[in-house]
Amino acid sequence: MIVRHWRSVLMVCTAAALVFPVSQTFAQSAPAATPVANADDATVLQKIVIKGKRVAPGSVADTPLATEIDKKELEQKQVTNYDDLGRSVDATVNYSRADAGFNLRGLSGPRILTTIDGIPIPYLSNSSRQGAFAPANANGGGDTFDFDSLSSLDIVRGADSSKGGSGMLGGAFVLNTLEPEDLIPEDRDWGAIVKSTYDSEDRSIAGSAAAAKKVGDTSILFQGAYRKGHERDNKGDNDSYGRLRTEADPADFDQHNLLFKLRQDLEGGHRVGLTAERFRRDLKTDLRDLQGTPPIRSYLVGDYDGRELRDRDRVSLDYDYEAQSSDAFFSTARATLYWQNLKKESGSQGRTAASVAYGRNNSIENETWGFSGTATKDFEYSGLSHSVRVGLDVGLSKWTQYSSALCPTPTTCPSLNNQSEVPNVDSANLGVTFEDKIEIGNSGFALTPGFRFDWFNYRPSTGGGFESNPALPRFGAIYDRTEAGMSPKLLATYDLTPDVQLYAQLAVGFRAPTVDELYSRFYNATQGYAQLGNPNLDPEIGRGIEIGANFDTGGLQGRVAAFHTRYQNFIETVTTRDPTTGFMTFNYTNVSSASISGLEANVIKTFDNGINLHTSLAYTYGRNDDTQERLRSVAPFKAIIGGGWSNDEYGFDLSSTLSSQMTGNDNAETSFDAPGYGILDLTAWWTPQQVKGLRIQGGVYNIFDQEYYNALAVREVNLSATSSQPKEWYSEPGRTFKISVTKTF
Repeated sequence: MIVRHWRSVLMVCTAAALVFPVSQTFAQSAPAATPVANADDATVLQKIVIKGKRVAPGSVADTPLATEIDKKELEQKQVTNYDDLGRSVDATVNYSRADAGFNLRGLSGPRILTTIDGIPIPYLSNSSRQGAFAPANANGGGDTFDFDSLSSLDIVRGADSSKGGSGMLGGAFVLNTLEPEDLIPEDRDWGAIVKSTYDSEDRSIAGSAAAAKKVGDTSILFQGAYRKGHERDNKGDNDSYGRLRTEADPADFDQHNLLFKLRQDLEGGHRVGLTAERFRRDLKTDLRDLQGTPPIRSYLVGDYDGRELRDRDRVSLDYDYEAQSSDAFFSTARATLYWQNLKKESGSQGRTAASVAYGRNNSIENETWGFSGTATKDFEYSGLSHSVRVGLDVGLSKWTQYSSALCPTPTTCPSLNNQSEVPNVDSANLGVTFEDKIEIGNSGFALTPGFRFDWFNYRPSTGGGFESNPALPRFGAIYDRTEAGMSPKLLATYDLTPDVQLYAQLAVGFRAPTVDELYSRFYNATQGYAQLGNPNLDPEIGRGIEIGANFDTGGLQGRVAAFHTRYQNFIETVTTRDPTTGFMTFNYTNVSSASISGLEANVIKTFDNGINLHTSLAYTYGRNDDTQERLRSVAPFKAIIGGGWSNDEYGFDLSSTLSSQMTGNDNAETSFDAPGYGILDLTAWWTPQQVKGLRIQGGVYNIFDQEYYNALAVREVNLSATSSQPKEWYSEPGRTFKISVTKTF
């Protein structure tokens, strides 16, 4: 179904590449690559690459559409939470709290792929347990990592499931954790780093430590981090209870992360290893905005708390291979056999305004056994250089969900609570990838056709907590679901100079429906509504074109890109009302089409005297092609503009973040359009020469204490509703500061 739109393009372009005549005259006029002699005295042309990227062949980020944020930049920008990325580093990135994940090019949640060391982190959701009066939103998954455990973070933009499979409609976040060589200097067999950070935004203090040791061909790494803090600040100043409160609710959280790696280098370019990882964050909130006098607020003042848990564990066996000679069967190979368990909980507990015990908890869990492997082979044929990559991804998962309750009316409680809104589901997925990078002589031109085949199967169960769900007999049976899709792509690159690469890509993105979207069932007869999944949903499809350039001339680095993507079969909630009874049904349904287009640029200019100027720009426009309304999931124009100065001992940076007003309001009377804003941040660092390896860094953020709003965070806020707080409740933090001390050994 997907292939027929692209089959002709791929066949023609691939055939053209295979038969393209590379004449001697053309080869002589092209820029020459640097010759390198091999062991057999044969001349091999060294490939031209863009500087600065350390990406494993076969990685989701092995594409010119990706940018890398390495450990040094994360440290310099003081990135310690998800919001920092879109404020300090890259204007194309936004954090979506509603989806507990990142937003790229107007898409978030399950439409953004997140991987850690090549392992996908699934997206969890339960649409039945959301809302201001029953805070039990356990959505997310990609928010279960700690920045101090990362060696780099790659951002891949655009719909291209040929690289990452299902879920890559808007792009991907590729997380890479620390390896022993990240800590061990070349002249030693050990290394370590310790760091402490204080952030006034949530009054948090964090500490982390990592150490690595190499003994012969064996390397080992330990890393651990702990962070303790409170609620995230805002600009509200009303500390009352209930509807008029504007200050953030008091909160306390504990977060820790542990990472262990063992690596063994073997003869012939082989390396095997073991990785174990654990992340946990526990948040408790005094829900003062929901405490007060009925009917607007229904919980006892001083006795109603919320809780949120994020928990992820992972163990993997890892294999890496780098060929030692050109006649090896494979040039590179990567394989990971893994177990991963992801769990999210959210709920509340306390007493109602009538002083009756009350509580809710929504728990969602995914356990996956999986395998991911890629292999590449480089060879010459008919005057063309080929780099063929094949990949295989297999996963077996078990999904579980349960809503428990402490009810003020035990006789009616079982009809709505102490049940599963989503059944237990056993799922299997298979992905097969193929691509061939074809370089045409010394012309600097390369063509990369490729595709990925994805297959998935869901097998729901009507037992367990789902057996007592009253919506099951009323709204129809659930059944197994199997679906497959093909995601082709065609990438063309041209090395204009050794430092400038132009590219153009046609690609398809594919997303299978989530377990929640297929099988969720919630029926509330008292209030007259139902939230229902749809086992007949079609996968979402995105077809996109992008052109751009990456450049690194030493003093000038960056990227520019323009893109247009059209999406079909978007999965959205459609509301219907029975005209006779007034009963409302919220049902997941495929809607026809939407389009998202935009321009992006990231540029930094560095001068010999230590001065640097940098800018990051993102303009994206999205619309519903049926109604012609603007998509409110697309962030307004945003820019990060600044400059700084540094030498070997100290430096500073002054940056401004600018955003235009949210537009495209489809309901001007109720929805809140965040106004435009401009804020200024100042950071500075010092590495005293008297203490080797010491770095002291601090920053003042929102220097002028401006009141501003994250457009995506408030896009669905209805300020006139009785469930809504005053506008200031939704504001972002005012003036804050952050300081960190790092010691490298």
